[in-house]
Amino acid sequence: MANVTIGFGLALAALGLGGYFSTGRSSLTALIPLGFGLLLLVCGFVARQEAARKHAMHAAAALGLLGVLGPLRVLPQMLRLLGGEDVPHRAAVLDQLAMMVLCAVFLVLCIRSFVMARRARARAA
Repeated sequence: MANVTIGFGLALAALGLGGYFSTGRSSLTALIPLGFGLLLLVCGFVARQEAARKHAMHAAAALGLLGVLGPLRVLPQMLRLLGGEDVPHRAAVLDQLAMMVLCAVFLVLCIRSFVMARRARARAA
C-alpha cells in the first residue's frame, strides 16, 4: 500500500501543479492538491519501513479523508458544472472535484487494505 500512496501523492502533486500553471499562476490556492500530494509522498516513503507502516498509513488515510471533506464546500458548484451549467471559477471547481475523487478512491483503497490486514492478523492468531 506504500507504493499506492506514493502514486496517489504524485497524482495529486501533478494535479496541483497543473491547476496552478493552467490558470496562469494567478492563485496560490490551486497548489492545495500539491500540498496533499507531498504529504502523501512522505507517508508513502515512511510506510516502506515496517516499524512505521501502520502509523504512516493511518496518517495517509486521514489525509485522504480531509481531501474528500475539504472540497465538499463547493459541492453545489460541482453539481451545477456536471449538469452542464456555467459556474464562476470553473478551473478551481474542476480541480477540487478531481482532488475529491482521487482522495475518495485512495480512502476506499486504504479502508480495504486495513480490513484485509485485520483479517490476516485474525487468521494468523
